Amino acid sequence: MADTVEHNIQTGETTTRDYTQAEKDAINAAMPTTEQKWKRIRQDRTQLLKDSDYAALPDSPEMSDAMKTYRQDLRDIPSQSDVDNITWPTKP
Repeated sequence: MADTVEHNIQTGETTTRDYTQAEKDAINAAMPTTEQKWKRIRQDRTQLLKDSDYAALPDSPEMSDAMKTYRQDLRDIPSQSDVDNITWPTKP
């Protein structure tokens, strides 16, 4: 893990030091798990689908191909393998 830089705003002094093991453990414990990341991604994806549901309503004009592709790409997000590098589609 990288060093930490501390800056004293009273003196203007900057120091660099290694993280202690306890600090490393605390940082790692605070990081979300892969399951938690996927849960958040699915929540975000579900909200984006809800935000575009108007285009799928029966009384709406026929959905454009771009919107169909966008919504399918949203539904396909869970098939991506890298939870830290999700490719989100652009809404048409």
